[in-house]
Amino acid sequence: MFIDEAKIRVKAGDGGNGCMAFRREKFVPRGGPSGGDGGRGGDVVMVSSQRHNTLIHFRYNPEHKAQRGEHGMGSNCSGSDGHDIVLQVPVGTAVYDTETGELVHDFQEPDERVIVAKGGRGGRGNQHFATSTHQAPREHELGRPGEERAFRLELKLLADVGLVGYPNAGKSTLISRISAAKPKIADYPFTTLEPNLGVVTVGEAPYEESFVVADVPGLIEGAHEGHGLGVQFLRHIERTRVLVHLVDVSDASGRLDPVEDFKVINNELASFGNGLEDKPMMVVATKIDVANPEKLKKLTAHAKRRKLEFHAISAVTGKGIDELKWALAKRLRVAAAAD
Repeated sequence: MFIDEAKIRVKAGDGGNGCMAFRREKFVPRGGPSGGDGGRGGDVVMVSSQRHNTLIHFRYNPEHKAQRGEHGMGSNCSGSDGHDIVLQVPVGTAVYDTETGELVHDFQEPDERVIVAKGGRGGRGNQHFATSTHQAPREHELGRPGEERAFRLELKLLADVGLVGYPNAGKSTLISRISAAKPKIADYPFTTLEPNLGVVTVGEAPYEESFVVADVPGLIEGAHEGHGLGVQFLRHIERTRVLVHLVDVSDASGRLDPVEDFKVINNELASFGNGLEDKPMMVVATKIDVANPEKLKKLTAHAKRRKLEFHAISAVTGKGIDELKWALAKRLRVAAAAD
């Protein structure tokens, strides 16, 4: 199951209490205070991991608590520190403080390590309160409480290319042709119910290039208002460098105007915001093996007027697929150089 949002509560360990004790050993008259310090509470640590690609392990286990520090003991023995608890999150996870809405950390690289809740300091034993005029102190400190926080985790997939378009525009079929991804493909709307990732390779070793393509569930008019599957999955293409807008130019969809389809999806991207409407875009006409020539001609002219790179493909016959892969690799090189 693909889960890309979760809410959790974490509690760092409390510090152990300091001890009040006095030496009572034979041949040690006036032994004095010997209370040890309490141990420090364990931290709550988040680490980004490539072994996870969903937040499902937090959905059903939302509370996490680190170990508290042990109390101090006599004979100047300090308590042991509490063990940290390590929470592994997928690369691409953004962590927000639930109360303030502040971004705590955005995990964009593997093995990033961040302390999200600090353990409490251990209390001092009475050995620390002895002075020349106060030689039998009974003062000692309690351990400090560990931090307790609530977080909202939001997973945004890391991909170079994002595929957008109406349902059944051919996004899943395309990603299955250009990568090893095996998404569900069927002849009805909203076949794709969760994002899919595929790794595309062009060229041959040692000069081969690879990039990651994300296929998100199809959009319809009014998606930003919750129609269809809404725009809940568009966050997964926020990090992409290039958007590929797939438009069906066959008569199978029942829609009459491919240019209107193109405009509707662009409006939904703009309504979602977060800079999606400003990303570099390529227009791809799909299903050209059964294309309506007038639709293809109209979409080609519109892309030319908008000065958008245009490609026509058929995932069934393979026509235009290799040209599209190389064009994407070139476009990503340009985008990387611009960064």
